[in-house]
Parts: sequence; structure tokens; C-alpha cells
Amino acid sequence: MNAPQLTEHTDATPAALAAHIAAALRAAIAARGQASLAVSGGKSPIAMFEALREQALDWSKVSIVLVDERVVPRDHEASNTALVARHLLQGKAAAASFFPFFRELAPRLNAEVLDALVRDATERIRTLPWPLDVAVLGMGEDAHTASLFPGAPGYARAIATNEKLAWVLPDTAPHSRISLTLHALLEARELLLSISGAAKLAVYRRAAEKADTALPISLLLNQSTTPISVWTS
Repeated sequence: MNAPQLTEHTDATPAALAAHIAAALRAAIAARGQASLAVSGGKSPIAMFEALREQALDWSKVSIVLVDERVVPRDHEASNTALVARHLLQGKAAAASFFPFFRELAPRLNAEVLDALVRDATERIRTLPWPLDVAVLGMGEDAHTASLFPGAPGYARAIATNEKLAWVLPDTAPHSRISLTLHALLEARELLLSISGAAKLAVYRRAAEKADTALPISLLLNQSTTPISVWTS
């Protein structure tokens, strides 16, 4: 296998990340007239979202989608859709197009319902400019990225399928998830991984040594098709 297209940056400030992402989106707009961005949720990217939304670019030509979403109502405190609406789709970035995975949820979730949600979400993102220009990722201390949780129900399919989306049921985190698959992430023009803290940095160093399905992030770090930039702090 060819060497991974991996670059490391040690200045993972919200401003630096926002500037890098905005530059990639501007380049995409200049080259193709539009740009697509996938973002992760949780608390970690909030400051970056608030820096990114102030970046000068033609936001009306930017399409935004989540890397993964918890299967919860829009008004739930764990909703990544709500988080992106509050912290990214404001100010200049309010002109961007956002592609939510779902709007309404069934009162009970099972494999059949989750399959239907994935089909519906796949249809919802059908007009999203593809491949993604930038996919912004985080990583857990178990080496999960997106909602690719090692060993969880749905994980094996999510790293094997050629579909864009899959459901995963984490054993170590709350809520069912809909996630971009490994295949969808590797189709992106650029992956950006942000890591902070000594514990996560140690996991990253171990995962960067070789691809191992027990360390999901390693499947992105040890490949030669998709450029990935790793930002640490």
C-alpha cells in the first residue's frame, strides 16, 4: 500500500481550524461552483463552529451535513442537528444549505425502524454535492470516529458497505446513531481530524501504526486514497 496522505498540525485552535476549512470551501467553490462540508457534533467543535460561521465565503454555495447524528428528537439536548443550528448556521453561515438526516421519529426504535430511517436519510442527502469537500471528524478514547464504535451492533456493516449511511448502536454511549460509513468518509476530498488531550493523542499514535478494526480511526489513518489532516492540541 502506498503511504497514507497524512499531515499533522499542532495548532488546533478554533480559529486555525476554521481558516483551514474555509479555505478548502473557497477552493471548491472556485473549482466547481459549490462546496460540501460534513461536521461532527458534541461540545468539542462549538468554538470552531462559531469561528467558521464568521469566515468570508459565499455561504449560499455551501451544503452542510452531519458526519453522524444521535437518533433523538430535534429538541433533545443531545441533538447534533440542533447544535449545528445554534452554533454554525448563524450569521454569514445562515445562507448555507443544511441536510438533516430526519425530522420525525417513531416512538420505538428497532432494526426495521432504523433501516427505514437510513433509507430516508439517504434520500434526504441525495442532492448533496458529492463527494464531500471536507469532512470534519473527532475521535473518542476508544478510537471511534463519526459513530463508528468498535464492536457495536451495526459497526461491521458500517465499515463494509458501499452505502453512504448506516445505523450503529453504541454499547458505550447513549442513543442509536446514523452515521456516514467508512466508504462515504473515504470518498471525501479531505478528512480533517481534531484531537485534544494527552489520552486521545496516545490513542491516535497507536491507531496510526496500522489499520485495525478494533480501532476505527485507524482505518482512516492507514489508507492512501484520501488526504487526512490531523490537528492536535
